[in-house]
Amino acid sequence: MADSTPFTAFAHDVDHCFAAAIGRHGLAEADFAPVLEATRPALTRLRQARADATLPLLRLPARTDDLAAIDAAAQRYRGLAHVVVLGTGGSSLGGRTLCALADGGLGSAASPGNAPRLWFAENVDPDGFERLVGGLDLARTGAIVVSKSGGTAETMAQALAFLPRLAKAISPASLGERVTAITEPTDNPLRRLAGRLGLPIIDHDPQVGGRFSVLSVTGLLPAAIAGVDIRAVRAGALAALVAALADDPRRSPPAIGAAVGAALASTRSVSQTVILPYIDRLAPFGLWFCQLWAESLGKGGKGTTPIRALGTVDQHSQVQLYLDGPADKMFTVVMGDARGRGPRFAAGDLGDPALDWLAGRTMGDLLDASQRATAETLARKGRPVRILRLAALDAHGLGALLMHFMIETIVAAHLLSVDPFDQPAVEDGKKLARQYMQGMS
Repeated sequence: MADSTPFTAFAHDVDHCFAAAIGRHGLAEADFAPVLEATRPALTRLRQARADATLPLLRLPARTDDLAAIDAAAQRYRGLAHVVVLGTGGSSLGGRTLCALADGGLGSAASPGNAPRLWFAENVDPDGFERLVGGLDLARTGAIVVSKSGGTAETMAQALAFLPRLAKAISPASLGERVTAITEPTDNPLRRLAGRLGLPIIDHDPQVGGRFSVLSVTGLLPAAIAGVDIRAVRAGALAALVAALADDPRRSPPAIGAAVGAALASTRSVSQTVILPYIDRLAPFGLWFCQLWAESLGKGGKGTTPIRALGTVDQHSQVQLYLDGPADKMFTVVMGDARGRGPRFAAGDLGDPALDWLAGRTMGDLLDASQRATAETLARKGRPVRILRLAALDAHGLGALLMHFMIETIVAAHLLSVDPFDQPAVEDGKKLARQYMQGMS
């Protein structure tokens, strides 16, 4: 286990969350220090849980024994044109986030070589579902059906709507060659459906919750199909985990992040946390983060509301509010190294003196200037800004980012005295939806 490897995937800078840098809306060191110290028991418990394997999530980054089976399952889809992932929430967002490494975050995952395109059917909007399925060549399509419980209403509805159409296109006997089910090893509707249809089943670990499952087969199988280096994903996650579980909270980036957020909430009335990456491939990551943070922490009247933004798009839509609206938000700006990349603008091609400032610059130069300018402007306005600077957005870097935020969420839950792994309020809505379905005439 490479526990001695230095952590270099990203730099974690919280300086502009403090009053010394941004003024009265920032943290006083005296308010922050005791909150950071309060994270120490959480880190101790996490180190122990990793050592004794009582929290399987923490063992996933170092696992290699399951990767050959994931590779073999992915190989079954080679040569197809499309793979549809049927799932919702944690059963989908992790895989979608990883697959964005292959498609640039701009749509379905276009994979290299003879790998298929990945499509994520996350909703049960009949129009959206029909547009997706109706536009595919089903004779060249496969599917993955993911539901941890095996009874998720939306996922089962998707499967019951899609699999008969796929069977008609390729023959029922061929479904087992084109479809994989992922569910926990219990007697549940998805497992029974897979048994009736002759589909291979991969077990979902019952002790790894859906929103924490991105490093398991749930996220890694779609990623492997898309051509993402799943070993590098886990290696990056392992590096972040080792850095997170430092003996001293002052050396743990997730503990620092959790403490900053909790102290801002308790002393500066910060009630919202904005994730603002300046990389298109991290657009799905914002969705993944929002579920992780909201569903893990929003309990008993506690928690901060996550907001997903994307630079530079939201400089033209949300940043006005962020700069000149209520001072109730913490910002995490995720930056990549874009300088010098992309098309270069030649002076002779600009055609307008007003555009001379672009002469000799690249599109990446503009992105770099924009991300730095937004972070600095927020700080000048007294808004708490944390900056994550990625060394590279590759499989290793994304794995590290995902692991960082899972640990930060768990530590934040400790500070709030809530259980990060349940979602009791969500179950009420699920029960009521089923009652409405049963009452329809």
